[in-house]
Amino acid sequence: MKSSSHRGFSLLEMMIVVAIGFTLASIAFISIKSMSSKEHLDTAYDTTLMVLRNTRELAISQSHEYVVTFNPAGYAAGTILLQYQPPAATPGGILPALQEVNTFTIPSDITYAVQSGFPTNAPDGFGSGLVPIDFGQGLGGASLNYVTFFPDGSSRDTNGSSSLGNYNSGVIYLTRAADTVYSSRAITVWGATGRIRGWRLYNPSGVNTWEQQ
Repeated sequence: MKSSSHRGFSLLEMMIVVAIGFTLASIAFISIKSMSSKEHLDTAYDTTLMVLRNTRELAISQSHEYVVTFNPAGYAAGTILLQYQPPAATPGGILPALQEVNTFTIPSDITYAVQSGFPTNAPDGFGSGLVPIDFGQGLGGASLNYVTFFPDGSSRDTNGSSSLGNYNSGVIYLTRAADTVYSSRAITVWGATGRIRGWRLYNPSGVNTWEQQ
């Protein structure tokens, strides 16, 4: 009667199995990391868009001025500060200090920044694609990092103590330095109406172009 024998895996076979396992794990890790990066950028974009749109609606419904500031002094990078502007005690008088309503943050690996490859033809024609937070378009001064929504829905400029009332248009860019430039996003605010639009970078016919989302 023949005896049966059972042999285990050889060292070579085990090494092949382990190598395949590491390869599959690496592929899965890269996929998850890529998905995570996209989710972070989507979260940052959605948060920024939501704060701007909700604040505009709040200004209209409450008939008060509300200020949205990006990367405010004294706060961590990636912070969005929402403040309420109390009205002056008398018409045309000095406005009281702003009151903080809430703060929001975007994922730490996403920044308000620009990358090489951004077209000089900026979204809605606001700026030249070189300044990350570029509000205050057409006002003749330096770029502003805030917008103030008025009860009529428009976006205007203020100086913290009294309302200047000039229409404040501009753009803000969101990107992740480790990713391709085409994952970047942009959001514009048109001062006269307070219209808010989202943008994404594409490359039709070999030309980098911002297209509305």
